[in-house]
Amino acid sequence: MEKKYLLLIEYEGTAYHGWQVQINAITIQEVVEKCLSRILNTRTTVLSSGRTDAGVHSEGLPAHFVTASKMSMGEMQLALNSLLPHDISIREVREVPMAFNARGSAKSKLYRYTILNRDYPSALNFRRSWFVPHELDVTAMQNGAKYLMGEHDFTSFRAGNCNAKSPVRTMKRVEILRQSDYVVFEFEGKGFLKHMVRNFVGTLIYVGKKKIPAEQVKTILETCDRKVAGPTAPSHGLCLIKVEY
Repeated sequence: MEKKYLLLIEYEGTAYHGWQVQINAITIQEVVEKCLSRILNTRTTVLSSGRTDAGVHSEGLPAHFVTASKMSMGEMQLALNSLLPHDISIREVREVPMAFNARGSAKSKLYRYTILNRDYPSALNFRRSWFVPHELDVTAMQNGAKYLMGEHDFTSFRAGNCNAKSPVRTMKRVEILRQSDYVVFEFEGKGFLKHMVRNFVGTLIYVGKKKIPAEQVKTILETCDRKVAGPTAPSHGLCLIKVEY
């Protein structure tokens, strides 16, 4: 009898072209599916809660698959982690109802973007943070971020090639905190447009550098024009933290 299982996948995304399988580019999905298919001795498709871009990381991307295998969840986890490369690991394998869908059942997603804000870079964390040596006004960025809360048309913050049917999304939480040499952004919502978080950060960095006032974030949002917003922040500072069901 077939059963459905949920994987929580942790990965350091530097070496990969995002989650989704692509032609002529190595991805997280491709690597996980190949290892799982080898373990289960049959071609197995793994469907995630959503895509992450090239270079983006995850502390626990949920993804489901269906199998008739009689392996225990512990055996699956051990076997997968023995085959996967060092920058991908399975934190958990859990049986879920057949009606569960890693994408469709999700209620909210939490992303974190990390900026190293000091006058010298980090040799250890350069793959997990964006080095910004300029002084940043965190209070101004916090004030600008308030305009992103709630339900809006986020056209100004979506990628030009985003294929989402609607640009309307709801931001449940936006927080910006300074933690020693780091400035940490957290964005929580049910769904996100392509490059949405990275475009938020790129615009708020302009606020932090005092290139634009905090109030201009509201104008940028209402203009519904990507050209008026700030640049897209680099992918390596972004990490999917968790998905709630």
